[in-house]
Amino acid sequence: MLDSPDAVMLYIPLMKHLGMSWGEIKNTPRLELMGLISAYREYAVMHSMDGYSDKQVSEMSKSKPEVRSQYVKYLETRRRYEDMVGKKRPPVSFRGLV
Repeated sequence: MLDSPDAVMLYIPLMKHLGMSWGEIKNTPRLELMGLISAYREYAVMHSMDGYSDKQVSEMSKSKPEVRSQYVKYLETRRRYEDMVGKKRPPVSFRGLV
């Protein structure tokens, strides 16, 4: 069990982040457990850069370039979920970009 990827990638995150007990994990079908973990990862990405502006991310990425790719993934995830719930965004015009 110590070398099992299930322990590291499935059971521990369920217990630590979602507060599930060992009994709950054992009584839940594996497919549902994998769905919970996937949903938690999406949630973590979706809220990973909350509170940062484009300018702050630009400043942070000067010392840590990986921040920019994390921010892009954050924006893509937010947009995808906003589209799913039907949130309207104002159209971006060329004049607004200049």
